[in-house]
Amino acid sequence: MKTIAYGTVFSVMAGLLLLVSACSSSKVGMQNNRLLPCPDSPNCVSSFETDSAHYVEPLRYEGSKADARQKLLSILNTTKRVKVVTSEETYIHAEFTSLIFRFVDDVEFYLDEKEPVIHVRSASRVGYSDLGANRKRVEEIRRQFIQ
Repeated sequence: MKTIAYGTVFSVMAGLLLLVSACSSSKVGMQNNRLLPCPDSPNCVSSFETDSAHYVEPLRYEGSKADARQKLLSILNTTKRVKVVTSEETYIHAEFTSLIFRFVDDVEFYLDEKEPVIHVRSASRVGYSDLGANRKRVEEIRRQFIQ
């Protein structure tokens, strides 16, 4: 049986940690009435992006902005492994935690002041590819929102 030196294991773990940290992004918030842009990596989608790799449609609603906001919060509050971090009149930030590896993704919503739309941005904090998880998440929220 071959043994591996602890120094080698430590080096490999430190290298993986450095790689994940180098690919991490936890910037959230608003700038000039827009959600922040997605990074170049394919693990982010936003309704403010223009390229097809990152673009996702905003959520559209009829009725009042307050009712749409409440419906969105209800969806978030009944979804497993979701924590609403910020809930303001026009901005909502939620953290979605994956089941197995406990990765946290930031999902943000901006209720537009002029149009009946809710802009959305969903981004992984770590890694490079998310295998489409953020896009799927937004589409599941949309499915529940339009019911």
